Amino acid sequence: MIFQSAFRRELISVAGAVFMTLFTVTVTMMLIRILGQAAKGSVATEDVAALIGFSALSYSPIILVLTGFISVLLVITRSYQDSEMVVWFASGLSLTRWLRPILEFALPLAILVGAFSFLITPWSHYQNAVYRARFDQREDLARISPGKFQESANKRRIFFVEKMSEDMSYVENIFMRSIRDNAISIVVAREGTVQTNEKGERYLILDRGHRYEQTQEPSEFRLLEFEKYTTLLDNSREADYVADSIRALSTPELVALFSATPRAKGEMLWRVAQPIMALLLMFLAVPLGFVNPRAGRSFNLILALLLYVAYNNLTSVMQSSVTRGRMSLLLGWWPLHFVVALIILSLYAWRLYINDRRHPLALLATWKKRLRKGDRV
Repeated sequence: MIFQSAFRRELISVAGAVFMTLFTVTVTMMLIRILGQAAKGSVATEDVAALIGFSALSYSPIILVLTGFISVLLVITRSYQDSEMVVWFASGLSLTRWLRPILEFALPLAILVGAFSFLITPWSHYQNAVYRARFDQREDLARISPGKFQESANKRRIFFVEKMSEDMSYVENIFMRSIRDNAISIVVAREGTVQTNEKGERYLILDRGHRYEQTQEPSEFRLLEFEKYTTLLDNSREADYVADSIRALSTPELVALFSATPRAKGEMLWRVAQPIMALLLMFLAVPLGFVNPRAGRSFNLILALLLYVAYNNLTSVMQSSVTRGRMSLLLGWWPLHFVVALIILSLYAWRLYINDRRHPLALLATWKKRLRKGDRV
């Protein structure tokens, strides 16, 4: 039908606008957060763009679920406000005739959400963990940004370097605070160089400086002046960057861990829930989209937002219960979705039989009329 084809085209255009809006907001939030981490020295500045991309991919299932829900809700609401639904019902067509075009729109979107949830999102979490682990295992000088205080990888030293050459072989105006065996030492030097011995060990050699050492008395320090001072840097080495986060495991690895840890079952519950939520929420948007053309649609949008937040939070609660071993995966993944499906069927029945004399609203109106007649008598 022409009406349904126009409805599908409008759904696609609205979904594109909603997705771009949500994606832009998400990327902006990730940009602010990761730039703050880079300013603090928690991540490498050259990795900021990659980390933003991986973070955006990890949030893509949630963005797609919201895109489908909001798009269907906005299109249905607009149809009521422009009285198109009045024409639809006056033509003798039911609300159920909207299910087929919505299914044609929802099914590919749910498959895309499932692909992100099971494949792309775990990969993005793994790559994010790899970049952060690689930065944490870099040697101390490689972690330093000139003009900023930076903590070493082993958390025992704090560095400050005013200037550094591009190849990181020469530094100027160095401050270094070290803690060893609960004793504090502070080293200040004008310049230093980085040298590598035959074993591949890298040393920082400082020239013309002072060292302050804590004595037995906590409030007393000993001052030493030196011409040369050598300190061993953390060796950079190749390592297997295995993420310890359960979210970074691929789906086959997650299935293999089912018998070992309940955390894997909780993560699987969350991945399975995403495409199911996408389908159910898009069908829920149809009865929720009803508005009085003479009234605003703010109430429906607020109600839809609250329902999504409640649905998402309850899914997190079920995931937490499975993760802690309080509930099995077989029992935990389906009850919430079943309840939401029942709510959807109830709302459809409410909208379909609203003109039936046995409808709760019709019974309420009849009861009010009888009360008025009793008052008159």
